Amino acid sequence: MTSPIILGLWPVAGVTTVGVTRDDARDTVRAAIDAGVTQFDTAFSYGYDGESDRLIGTFLGRDRDRFTLIGKVGQRWSADRQRVVDGSPDTLREDAETSLRRIGVDAFDLLMLHSPDPLFPVERSAEAFVSFRRRGLCRRVGICNATPQQRRVFAEVAGCDAIQSPLNLMQPGPLNDVIPEAAGAGCDVHVYWTLMKGLLAGRISRDHVFADGDSRPGYAVYQGEPRRRAHEIVDRLGQLGGRCGVSVAQLAIGWALSQPGVTAALVGARRPEQIRETAAARPLTRDVATEVDGILTSLADRPAGTPESPDGS
Repeated sequence: MTSPIILGLWPVAGVTTVGVTRDDARDTVRAAIDAGVTQFDTAFSYGYDGESDRLIGTFLGRDRDRFTLIGKVGQRWSADRQRVVDGSPDTLREDAETSLRRIGVDAFDLLMLHSPDPLFPVERSAEAFVSFRRRGLCRRVGICNATPQQRRVFAEVAGCDAIQSPLNLMQPGPLNDVIPEAAGAGCDVHVYWTLMKGLLAGRISRDHVFADGDSRPGYAVYQGEPRRRAHEIVDRLGQLGGRCGVSVAQLAIGWALSQPGVTAALVGARRPEQIRETAAARPLTRDVATEVDGILTSLADRPAGTPESPDGS
């Protein structure tokens, strides 16, 4: 049985994750495999020089058939190390071929457009994916970070086997449109940011000071009222998890996996112990999912700054 957890390799690429080492990266992937993870998500832009691609390539080898390899093209780095979107067919072809060479395999199981190019029609980008599948560079195709309309346009040209969308307890918006539209069309739905870059994992305190170079403080959810609410959610999940015997991170990921239409959750990790914990996440039982929804509702209804009672109710 395929695990519903996909290891996303962005953190171990070392671009925005402070202090990650090659040994950490290798140990993390090895721990994921030992924990039963068989799906791995890389991208041409994960690392300034394909660090993510090269890393996962060292683990595929003769065991290629054991694993599902997901790749993404459509974002790349400029000469001054700015990540740019480029959905032109020539660039997509060049980057897909380069990624495969870096990894050392013939084909992706799933190859996705990393994001629509605002300066280039989605249908033209989709034409490249028709060619990729015809040439045997991938078995399935999909699109990430797209509106329902963009997904439909892509699908009309190339078909669409899967999408990737953000989803977490702080950002449930995709459940209103992106996820049901794609699931209704028969797409697999992979959700990311399930832990909102660690904020919902239960490890970051209210007064945590991030290291220089850590990109997370720049996200709106790490500031002001959204961060206050996130910490309250984590406090309540900690109480619930204590009763259920699961961690805060497993509850947060399990909630995402429990949503209608969601087929897998992308999780990142930079150390082995992180993926060992999150790899164990599974969809929640109906009763536990109802309790989590109740936590979200109660905190959403309370005015900002209203303290919780000592028992968290």
